[in-house]
Amino acid sequence: MSESKSEQAHFLWKRNHFIANPWIRYVLVGAVIAYLYMATRAISVNPERIIQGIPRAMRIFSSAIPPDFQARGWLIASGFLESIKITVIATLIGVAFSFPLAIMASRNLAIKPVYYLGRALVIIARSLHPVILGILFVKAVGFGVLAGTLTLIIYSIGFVGKLLAEAIEEINKGQLEAIQSLGAGYFKTLVYAVFPQILPRFIGLALYQVDINLRASAIIGIVGAGGIGSTLLNAFGRYDYGTASAILLVMIAIILVAEGISGYLRRFTK
Repeated sequence: MSESKSEQAHFLWKRNHFIANPWIRYVLVGAVIAYLYMATRAISVNPERIIQGIPRAMRIFSSAIPPDFQARGWLIASGFLESIKITVIATLIGVAFSFPLAIMASRNLAIKPVYYLGRALVIIARSLHPVILGILFVKAVGFGVLAGTLTLIIYSIGFVGKLLAEAIEEINKGQLEAIQSLGAGYFKTLVYAVFPQILPRFIGLALYQVDINLRASAIIGIVGAGGIGSTLLNAFGRYDYGTASAILLVMIAIILVAEGISGYLRRFTK
């Protein structure tokens, strides 16, 4: 009986540590704790400021209830129409350009110089936040819808291009080899072997990008790139919290509707 227990104890499996050396683990844990301590000191967490901010926050919330949809209803409607226009146009153009860029950035479809160029373009498009892009385009082309549309086009190209390139690299190589063995050229291989495999993912990414761009259109409007964001910023600047809460409620409703529609459509792509 004792031998069987010893044999069971001998065969007990124990998961190995991610870092085998215990001294390295202790140093890393200590470094993380020290960094968190310094980061907490750097952001100046002050309980007094938090306590003083609670009454101000309560005054803002009390002023925002009930939401005011009537006083500046036409501004709210025009702002949301601008955001929807920016979202639709930017998504269509961005997704259209992301497809050839994704092919360029796919290791299994592009030669090395083209692959590195495609990856570099994807990285550049993804490296800047929409707010930064919005500021750059506002300085370049001026305030308004055009700056917002260009911003979200670049944003869409970077996001969809990266994920689509990864999807292309994961396709079934057997279909590629079968089409190529029949003498098909590069473009026929794309049409008959690549595109059918990534079509569901492509449609899903396009629908998801609509949701992202709809939310981002409100953010970039704050820097003057058109859309509902500028209307929201003006409402806060006038201390018109009733209009601001109305804008936020309509924004939440529109995003919920868009999420429901995109979720319904994505079921047909699976």
